[in-house]
Amino acid sequence: MAARAHESTAVFVHADVVTMDPRNPFAEAVAVRSGRILAVGEVGLVLAEAGPGARLFDLAGGTLVPGFIDGHGHFTQVASELDWVDLSPPPAGRTATIEGMIVLLSARLHRLAAQHKYVLGVGYDDAMLAERRHPTKEDLDRVSTELPVWAVHTSRQMAVGNSVARDQAGIAAATPDPAGGAGGRGIVRRPGSLEPTGLLRDAAWAHVRSTLFPTVPEHHHPDLIRRTGDHYARLGITTAIDGASDVGALQMLHAAADDGSLSIDVVSYPLYQLEARLPAVAAPYRQGYLGGVRIGGVKIVLDGSPQGKSAWLTEPYLVAPEGEPPSYAGAPLFSSNEVDRIVADCFSRGVHVLAHANGDAAIEQMIEAVARAERLHEREGRIDRRPVIVHAQLASEAQLDRMQTLGIIPSFCASHGFYWGDVHVASVLGRERAFRINPARSAGRRGIRFTLHNDAPVVPPNILSLIWSAVTRFSRSGAVIGPEQRLTPIEALRAVTIDAAYQHFEDAHKGSLEVGKLADMAVLSENPLRVPPEEIREIEVLATLKEGMPIHVRERARLSDALAETAGDLA
Repeated sequence: MAARAHESTAVFVHADVVTMDPRNPFAEAVAVRSGRILAVGEVGLVLAEAGPGARLFDLAGGTLVPGFIDGHGHFTQVASELDWVDLSPPPAGRTATIEGMIVLLSARLHRLAAQHKYVLGVGYDDAMLAERRHPTKEDLDRVSTELPVWAVHTSRQMAVGNSVARDQAGIAAATPDPAGGAGGRGIVRRPGSLEPTGLLRDAAWAHVRSTLFPTVPEHHHPDLIRRTGDHYARLGITTAIDGASDVGALQMLHAAADDGSLSIDVVSYPLYQLEARLPAVAAPYRQGYLGGVRIGGVKIVLDGSPQGKSAWLTEPYLVAPEGEPPSYAGAPLFSSNEVDRIVADCFSRGVHVLAHANGDAAIEQMIEAVARAERLHEREGRIDRRPVIVHAQLASEAQLDRMQTLGIIPSFCASHGFYWGDVHVASVLGRERAFRINPARSAGRRGIRFTLHNDAPVVPPNILSLIWSAVTRFSRSGAVIGPEQRLTPIEALRAVTIDAAYQHFEDAHKGSLEVGKLADMAVLSENPLRVPPEEIREIEVLATLKEGMPIHVRERARLSDALAETAGDLA
C-alpha cells in the first residue's frame, strides 16, 4: 500500500514557485499526492516528504502559480458564442467598420446549411467603429432580407436586428418600451419619430434574447462546454464563473457534468428571478461540485454598462447618447425597494448574492440594500456573507469605506480600462471620473479583499492580460488611465488566485499552494512578479494542472518535456 502511495506522488522541481501563502510566499518545489498538495518548500525537504518512488517532473525553470480563478464571467455564454461570427474590434477581433461587419456576416450566411434559421454575430463596439455609431436594421438588411440577422453589442446588453428580426420580435413603431429599460429607451427610435432603428437595449433586448433567440441544441452542450473548458485551461484558468446563468445555461452545465466534459471547475450564479424555476435536478449542485459544476449563489443585475452608456450614474454622462437630454445619467433596472427585498431574502436563506452594478448610483443601491439587510439580521451577530458588487467601476471613496464596513467584496473588470479607457475620457465620463474607474488601489489601501475579472465574453478571458491591465492601466492608445489606481503585480495576482477563491467561499481548498489544498496550478514562461510590468501580457501559459493532472500542455514550448517523468540531477 505504501509503495502505491509513493507511486501516486508527483514532485514538481526546477520551478520558481509563487505560492500566494504569506507565511511561505516562495518555494523551489511542490509535491502532489491524490490531487492535493503534499509539500511545498525547498527541494530537498519536499523530496524527503514525498518519499522514495515519487515521480519527478522537471518544470525547466518555469514559474508555478496557483491556477487562476475567475472573479466574474459568463462561461456558458462564451460556449454558446463559440460558433457565432466574431465582430470584435482589434485587438480581440478584426472588425473596424460597419462595412466589415456586413462582409463577415454575409460570409457566414453563404456558409450556413439550409436548416439554419439565423445569422448571429457578436462583439461589435460602436465606440470603436469608424462610423462611431450602431449599425441599423437597414445596414443588416444588406446581409439578408430572408433570415433574421442579429449583431450583439460587446456589452451583451444590447443588439441590432435586421427588418426580419425586428418583425419576428414584434417590434414596430407602436410597440411600447418594456418596463425596466434604461430611461424608457429599450427600443431605440429615430430622432423625432417612433420608428425603431433596429437597436434594442436592456429590458427590450433581454426579452427578445430570452423568448426568441435560438437555443443551443442539447446534443451540442457537452461539446461546447468541453471546448470552452479547454480554452480556459490554455489560459491557466482552473475555476471559471457562469454569472447570471439562466435555465438554458444550467442545462448546458448539467449535461456537460453528466457527460464528464469539463476539465475545469465552473461555479454558477443563476439569476435571482429564475431561481424558483430551476429544476429539482439543480439542487445537488448547491451542496458542492458534481462533474465540475457547483451553484454558488445568485446574481442580480442593477444597471447596464458605461461603454454602452446604460450604467446608472449620479452625475450625467459627458456626452449623452443620441436622443437623450444632457442630464441623462442612465437608470436603474430595479426599484430600491425591490433590491432591498431581494438582498434581505438572500441573507435570510443564507444564499450568496452577487450584484452587477457599474455606476455609482447602482453601487449605492446595493450598498444600501446590504446595510438594511444587515440591520434586519443584527440579532444574529455578524455572519460571513461576502456579498459581491460585480464591476463596481464607478465606486466612490465614500462607497469603498462603506463596503469595508459591511464586508462587501468589489470585483473590478480592470481589463475594460484598456478596451474603453480612451472612450471613457473622451465621451463617457470625462477625465476625472475615467481616471478613477475600477479603483482597485483605493480598495486595497483600505484592506478590502477585491477580485479582478474580464467579464468574458465581453472581454476575452485572458487572465495574464487582465493582470497586465490592472498593473499598467494602459488604454488602447497607450495612455495611462489613472496611474494612482495601478496595482502591484503581487496585488493583481492575489486578486485572481487566493482572493478570488475567498470571494467564492473556496479559499479553504483553492487559491494558494499550501499543504492540503487542491493541486490546481499553472506553469508560466516567466514570473509576473519579476518581469517589467509592461511585459506581463506576453507571458505564456506553458501548462495547466487540475488536481495535479495536466489539462493543458503547450506544444513546442520550453516546457516540452515538463510533464514527462525524469530522473535527472536536481542540482
